[in-house]
Amino acid sequence: METQVRTPLQVFNQPQRLVVPLFQRPYVWNEENQWEPLWSDIVRMAERVLAEPAGKHYPHFLGAVVLQQVPNAAGSMQERTIIDGQQRLTTLQLLFDALHAELVAAGSGSLAMRLEMLIKNAEPFWVNPEDQFKVWPTNRDRPAFNAIMSAPLPVDYEAIEFGDQRMVQAHRYFAESASAWLREEGDGGIALRANAIETAVRDLLQLVVIDLGADENAQEIFETLNARGAQLTAADLIKNFIFQRLLESGADVEASYVRYWRDFESSFWESELSVGRLRFSRSSIFLNHWLVAKTGEEVVAREVFTRFKRYVDESDEPMETLLPRLTDAAKVYREFVLAGEQKTGPMDRLGLFAYRTGVMESEVIKPLVLVLLDPARPPVRDEQLHKALGAIESWMVRRMLIRSTTKNYNKLVAELIRDLDSTDRDKIGDVIERLLLSQKSDSRYWPDDGEVLEQLKVLPAYRRLGRGRLRMVLEAIEDHLRGWSDGKSGLGGERVPRRKLAIEHIMPQKWAAHWPLPAGPRAEGEREALIHTLGNLTLLTSRLNSKVSNGPWASEGGKRSGLEMHDVLVMNRELLRGSEAEWAESMIRARSEELAKRITEVWPTPAGYKSGFAAETVRPRHRVDLSDLVSAEFLKPGAKLVPRSKKFRDHVAVVLSDGRIEWNNQFFSSPSLAGKAITGRVAVNGWNFFLVEGERKCSLKELRIRYLEAISADPEDDEE
Repeated sequence: METQVRTPLQVFNQPQRLVVPLFQRPYVWNEENQWEPLWSDIVRMAERVLAEPAGKHYPHFLGAVVLQQVPNAAGSMQERTIIDGQQRLTTLQLLFDALHAELVAAGSGSLAMRLEMLIKNAEPFWVNPEDQFKVWPTNRDRPAFNAIMSAPLPVDYEAIEFGDQRMVQAHRYFAESASAWLREEGDGGIALRANAIETAVRDLLQLVVIDLGADENAQEIFETLNARGAQLTAADLIKNFIFQRLLESGADVEASYVRYWRDFESSFWESELSVGRLRFSRSSIFLNHWLVAKTGEEVVAREVFTRFKRYVDESDEPMETLLPRLTDAAKVYREFVLAGEQKTGPMDRLGLFAYRTGVMESEVIKPLVLVLLDPARPPVRDEQLHKALGAIESWMVRRMLIRSTTKNYNKLVAELIRDLDSTDRDKIGDVIERLLLSQKSDSRYWPDDGEVLEQLKVLPAYRRLGRGRLRMVLEAIEDHLRGWSDGKSGLGGERVPRRKLAIEHIMPQKWAAHWPLPAGPRAEGEREALIHTLGNLTLLTSRLNSKVSNGPWASEGGKRSGLEMHDVLVMNRELLRGSEAEWAESMIRARSEELAKRITEVWPTPAGYKSGFAAETVRPRHRVDLSDLVSAEFLKPGAKLVPRSKKFRDHVAVVLSDGRIEWNNQFFSSPSLAGKAITGRVAVNGWNFFLVEGERKCSLKELRIRYLEAISADPEDDEE
């Protein structure tokens, strides 16, 4: 057995065939969980090469693969069986081939030829047509793999026979992403960017390749590699590194631990938080944010320990002085987090910023906060600090309301930090505002008043914004109505309670019984379109009982009298004024416009600002199948699916590793097809039909929604 760290150039350079055994599961990787993170890592490395072409660049580790030699005749092409790692090796081949096509299209033929040698074996080594491929997938995936990898250039994805299969979708994703990145700075920047991306994929990715001899026990090694042990967190690894360095320097390790590190082992720091679909200890998240604040670079979670070591070596700062600075930053971080968790009582501007960005689940902004509040630097004057917080918060809230992408927030925050590093701290608010105003791409720009006003006229806010985010926006409007604006305190000197008030539809969701429709052929559709918009929503100090909530507007004990009981809120007094007799569609529209105007006042942009950007944003639709849930470990292969209906309770189905369902010795590609077979009905919604055994009667649909939320996709944009 040989174990070596290798780049893709070293793995794929020689003529060979890496064959996926027939018994392994098919290709199941997808965009949200694997393709997009991989592409983001490659882009990050390519941009480092662009910034420092002659610099030393640390590689990105992709994990381990296990190969086993297959005896072959002298002079024939080498062959190995892929024991572990077929998903990443196959993905690399699809990525290289897609990038090769885009380099050809961009006029970078010589770079494309350098990639081609990593994709196809030279023709003299072929015996069969499939011998051209370096990797040969399992039999189920071979037709799609062959079709896309053999497609003539330029690739016509619409003409590919297997366009609905993951292999083709992966190739298309990488091709479209590469094309957009290569042209990001116009035609003049293509040559430099092409060289950087080719360098990144050939030389700056790394795999640990475990190469087994033909006679070695592959299964035993596979089981050992995949055994589940307790994994060390980034904080564990950094702790060991810090105290090893202190020990080497002769420092009093025990005293340093008690004074500077022991607090990191408290419940606050050891609690686990969700970041995307993964969970990390708060201490590991903080160390990630601290590194971003110090380096002005994107630092992904799996690289925190490696980047920390490199930062220590590059800074050449003794650990005896670095550790206290780290601890001081941790105190600032903790105070910021706790300030945002207060539900009642006084809250300063920083605490309000912590609360609102926390509701938006924007961990990405915290490195910037560490820079603004860095105790090792001169303090930022309140005026400039408040201006900085106001600009960042407005930028984030407005983008949330028009439902813009958050994908490049990490990169933008890192750029802001780099710019602030050389900025006079007395002008820090001005600089942040100016930098946000200068952003012109879809993933970064600051929406103007017109865009926000137009979007909120029609946005079904109750459905499209998470409850916490929607409540936060309504709380901010209420505070504004009470006089909290431009640094002034409001009525009574206290803001509205946070996270406590109930969101209520003014015209109820169940309106049919007591709210007659106006005349007109489109009346019902118009009402349904307005029912969840901002103008039909308010806050209450406590929920109304269902009879009052769904009752008629003006009758005794009806909806209006129910709202009057909550007139401690200014927004409720305003909506009741002038609506004695009815609450109608025209009033909802008018109130949506009024509240939208208030929002632009709460989160303003500089006077006269126009983004120059199109208001309409196309949101992606997500097509989720069971293989996505299996790949993301929301569902385990072998999980039993039990029909919800007692009538069919004995017809238990089983989830296979490739996302198919087995029932009664039959195989189905979707829950709905399996449900149709079990019930004999013409149509069945299988996602509602099946419950997952052992998941407390959780339906497949509930798992699907959890998955969509974990990848930051809106369940409303789910194509079921």
